[in-house]
Amino acid sequence: TGAISSLQRQLEIQESQLRRTKSEKESLQKQLRERENQLQAMSTKFCSLREERKHEDMMAAAEKENCSLRQLVTEQESKLAEQNKLIDELQGTVSQLQAEVLTGRYHIQKQQQAQEVIQSQAEMLQHRELQTRVALECLSSRFERYRSKIIQVTFSAAGVRPPQAELTDEEVLEAMQKIINERVEFHQMLKQKGIK
Repeated sequence: TGAISSLQRQLEIQESQLRRTKSEKESLQKQLRERENQLQAMSTKFCSLREERKHEDMMAAAEKENCSLRQLVTEQESKLAEQNKLIDELQGTVSQLQAEVLTGRYHIQKQQQAQEVIQSQAEMLQHRELQTRVALECLSSRFERYRSKIIQVTFSAAGVRPPQAELTDEEVLEAMQKIINERVEFHQMLKQKGIK
C-alpha cells in the first residue's frame, strides 16, 4: 500500500509536470502564431514598400527585422519540438506509473483473497478442533464410566479384596484375568467331576 501511495504521488507529480508542459506548449504556439502574423505583416509592408520604391532605409530595417523574426520563429519551433518530445516522455512515464499502480492493486487483491481463504480454513480448522475436543471429552467420560463399572464388577466378586488406592489399567486387567482364570479352572474341575 505504501508503494502504491508512492507511485500515485509520482503519478500526480508527472501529470502536473505534463499539464505545465502542455501549457507552455500552448503559450509557445500562441507566440509562434503572433510572430508569424508579425512576419506576414512585415512581408506585406515590405512588398508595399518595394512597390513604391520608397523609404529604402525603412526597407533595410524591415528586412533585418524580418530575418530576426524568422530566426526567432525557427528557435520557437525548435523549442516547441523539444516540448513535444518532453510531453511524449512524460506521457510514457505516466502510462508506466499507471501500469505499476494497477499491478500493485492486482497483487494486493490477490493477497487479500489468499488471506481470506486462509482465514476461512483457519476458522474451519478451529471448528473441527472444537468438535474433536467435545467428542474426545465425551469419549473420555464414557471410558471413565466404563472403566469404573469394570472395576466395580471385578472387585465385587466373592473373595476379591477391594482396592485400597486408585488402580492402573494394568492392575484392573490383571484382576480381571485372575477372575477369568479362576472361573476356567473351576469349570474344568466341575467338568472333570462330571458336574454340569
